[in-house]
Amino acid sequence: MLGFLKDIFNEERMDSERDNNFEETINDDIRLQIATCALFLEIANSDDEFTDIERKQIFSIMQNTFNLPLDHVKELIELSEEQLKKSVSLYEFTDIINKQFSEKKKYEILKNLWRLIFIDKKLHAYEDYFIKKISANFHFSHKDLIATKMEAKAELGI
Repeated sequence: MLGFLKDIFNEERMDSERDNNFEETINDDIRLQIATCALFLEIANSDDEFTDIERKQIFSIMQNTFNLPLDHVKELIELSEEQLKKSVSLYEFTDIINKQFSEKKKYEILKNLWRLIFIDKKLHAYEDYFIKKISANFHFSHKDLIATKMEAKAELGI
């Protein structure tokens, strides 16, 4: 499966038996999943403490957001980690999300990022920096950033 995902993401797989529209849909879906997962991984790694609790939270978020089985999420995380190593900026991931997600869905992603940040009940400076950057790339106002933060904190009882 991982090899298949890599081929699709890198656009190296050309199967003449496939319908082009189907292939484009698969490419877009997988790119969206990778881009979304990459943001969560970037936030989780930003404080240099990527804990098991954060990893479990990412698994849960990816499963719920994209309705994926656990084994697909494992492969998605591996592929997203590879893409993060190759990436130049967060923009390449947020751009994919901006093109495919509604404002409501992006709002939920931002709130999930806050949930991940506050899973350890503290806000690290780098986490704050990255979520502000992501929020700006999503074209959200500061008011929306604070609203998602407050909603996440309230849900977590912080």
